[in-house]
Amino acid sequence: MTHGEPEGSRAGGLGAAQLGGGEHTGGTLREAVPGLAALTAATFVAITTEALPVGLLPQISATFDVPESTTGLLVTVYAVMVAALAVPLTVLTRHLPRKGLLVGTLVVFTAGTALTAVAPTFAVVVVGRALGGLAHALFFSLSIAYASRLVRPEFVGRAMSFAASGVSVGFVLGVPALTALGAAAGWRVAFVVLTGLSVLAVGLVLLLLRPVAAVDPAPPESSGDLRTRRRRLAIVTTANMVTFLAHFTVYTYVAVLLLAAGATPTAIGPVLLVLGAVGLLGLWFAGATLDRRPRLSALATLGAMAVGLLLVGLVFPASVPVVAGAALWTAGYGAVPSVTQAAALRTHAVSSDVAGALVNATSNVGIAGGAALGSLVLRSGEVGVLPFVGAGIVAVALVVVLVARRAFPARP
Repeated sequence: MTHGEPEGSRAGGLGAAQLGGGEHTGGTLREAVPGLAALTAATFVAITTEALPVGLLPQISATFDVPESTTGLLVTVYAVMVAALAVPLTVLTRHLPRKGLLVGTLVVFTAGTALTAVAPTFAVVVVGRALGGLAHALFFSLSIAYASRLVRPEFVGRAMSFAASGVSVGFVLGVPALTALGAAAGWRVAFVVLTGLSVLAVGLVLLLLRPVAAVDPAPPESSGDLRTRRRRLAIVTTANMVTFLAHFTVYTYVAVLLLAAGATPTAIGPVLLVLGAVGLLGLWFAGATLDRRPRLSALATLGAMAVGLLLVGLVFPASVPVVAGAALWTAGYGAVPSVTQAAALRTHAVSSDVAGALVNATSNVGIAGGAALGSLVLRSGEVGVLPFVGAGIVAVALVVVLVARRAFPARP
């Protein structure tokens, strides 16, 4: 079959075009659903692996007799690995088969989680987290580009939201459920279960995900010259980094914050479940608007985060109002991955893989910086200051989006 020949009748395919070696180009959203579902499952595992220590900081700290501020740096170690390696690994592996590479990252995720579950010392936990960070560095770079290549350009926003639902489901179900399990049965049990879920995700990707070519279509003439496109990409990734910095300055220590607001240890999991569930509202909003009004998506997302964090700071330590403010904050954050990924891809500045790597790297610079900044604030003994710091940083990202109209255009 020649390059670009229609293949709408092939059962189970993407219904667009098939390249040599069984690789497919983009089709409709409906045709891409099996592959997007597999990516969603893999993303669920990846984000749960990354965020699970957030809800289990007190238990892990108690096991190894280390301060919670030190245990929180497990998030920093993971994020530093991703920030440092996302772009180099993506460039080095750009000629390898996309599907096989994606499966390989999930296998490394599984190994890192299993090592963490049986770690005899805190140092071994750090090694397990470093393995997870290594896998994560390549996984999200691959998955962002993969989702965009499963569909035609007019469906990219919705495909991003579909695949990114794994992030929200991770926060809605994965992290809260495993946090509750860890509180009841021990944090090691939670990591054992996560290891099993990782194995399941490998199977789903092998079964459902079609191979794709590492080839992007030429950028539209209206997108401007290369220098202009790269400047827009730099603005998008900067806004992304600042947003993640704001979120993880507070979210890394959300369990500590909730406990200081009067929550019991057994209530942390259910509260995280509620916060993750409202994140789905943000994801729904992104899916409904990204292919029509992407600028509105970005402004509404960051506005909700800023107002929610400010409310948390103002009402702290009243537990119910704190949760209400956090719900608004996390609803806004639920849309962030889809908004920034779609904006980066639509700059047409670099290949989809490299755009994904830059989003991945800057996200984790923000995560690492947020965890470190939050740790410094905690060491000052003022946990109630955290939400104000986060709100101020989100406001910076909001200003960037307001000013950069071409990087965040009204229409895709």
